[in-house]
Amino acid sequence: MNLASQSGEAGAGQLLFANFNQDNTAVKRGSRATGPGHGHRAVVWSLAVGSKSGYKFFSLSSVDKLEQIYECTDTEDVCIVERLFSSSLVAIVSLKAPRKLKVCHFKKGTEICNYSYSNTILAVKLNRQRLIVCLEESLYIHNIRDMKVLHTIRETPPNPAGLCALSINNDNCYLAYPGSATIGEVQVFDTINLRAANMIPAHDSPLAALAFDASGTKLATASEKGTVIRVFSIPEGQKLFEFRRGVKRCVSICSLAFSMDGMFLSASSNTETVHIFKLETVKEKPPEEPTTWTGYFGKVLMASTSYLPSQVTEMFNQGRAFATVRLPFCGHKNICSLATIQKIPRLLVGASDGYLYMYNLDPQEGGECALMKQHRLDGSLETANEILDSGSHDCPLVTQTYGAAAAKGTYVPSSPTRLGKGRDTNLEAYADDLGAVGGTCLEDEASALRLDEDSEQPPMILRTD
Repeated sequence: MNLASQSGEAGAGQLLFANFNQDNTAVKRGSRATGPGHGHRAVVWSLAVGSKSGYKFFSLSSVDKLEQIYECTDTEDVCIVERLFSSSLVAIVSLKAPRKLKVCHFKKGTEICNYSYSNTILAVKLNRQRLIVCLEESLYIHNIRDMKVLHTIRETPPNPAGLCALSINNDNCYLAYPGSATIGEVQVFDTINLRAANMIPAHDSPLAALAFDASGTKLATASEKGTVIRVFSIPEGQKLFEFRRGVKRCVSICSLAFSMDGMFLSASSNTETVHIFKLETVKEKPPEEPTTWTGYFGKVLMASTSYLPSQVTEMFNQGRAFATVRLPFCGHKNICSLATIQKIPRLLVGASDGYLYMYNLDPQEGGECALMKQHRLDGSLETANEILDSGSHDCPLVTQTYGAAAAKGTYVPSSPTRLGKGRDTNLEAYADDLGAVGGTCLEDEASALRLDEDSEQPPMILRTD
């Protein structure tokens, strides 16, 4: 997400942008015996950081260090940098040319193609089927194979924040974006069949955040009021869950993120608290006749909700946070992600104060999450603030079973949702159409670019004088 202030000033350390890759892609790592391209598969999350001086990619395979796997300094003022899973494909936008999108093969350090648009590019989203470019009042849908413009959604309601979400699932390849600038309507668009799928009246206030789960069958929404988080089925638009983030104050929601197994949903804001909700349906037990005065009182209280105003009744039925995180700051833009690192569930928070914070999440008991590590987003070391206590990784957590698993590194979450079939592995030629002006293809071997490329983890640094 964009970490710069509304005035355009960069965050701490000249940061302009930070984002996590779409999922915990399995990357094949070779060994000396088998050579590159063969060997075991390791689950790796990656972090992309754009800054005044260029952009970097970091591997999040360990809590102990932020391993830099790539750096490019030939493009300054990078305000958007989006990597396609763990492939070499990266989409870049610079403040010096905010209407121009560059698609690059970062491993080779070459530009594949570029497109120019009629207005400032506010967001770019990628999956293995589509690349979406979001302008304030239009959306361009490109084919990821050849970058042709397949469809343009024009005259959308004003969307100055570039709010949109793209499912990473090949079979449920949906795009969500605001359908109104005054109320919280969500437009759901089928990017494969290129047609509108649904319009969901999600909130009374304008939308502030959107996020799909890994299967593309759930969509989380939040409004500018920021007190209620809702989850809808896709494409039907049925409300599945409703969570209350708070009552006392309205906040600005910065980020929503599902865990890969779809069991948890995190919501960060401009306050110091990150809420983590558990998506579980409580089975209703058959009603029992109360045997005490307290029981009778409870029964009468619940029965009275049918006579209360609808807003009060909804508050009784809204879920509360399963776990929380207390950040050491408030007021900073941030982005969060729920990842499994070293076989333990973690909450990751990248913030405009220049740090990446890593917290442990207890999937059984929830509660307040413990800060395990913090790293500078520019990759530099700062030992004084890097760790809370010596040996904090071995400290007991909330429950004995989870604490033992965390200490041994043996916790295995429920199986993540499988992505759809038919992953495309090659990019073809590039062309322009439908209002986006495409530049000449600058790489002759564009067709050799693999979208799900292996063996990309050795550190690679591209520097230009």
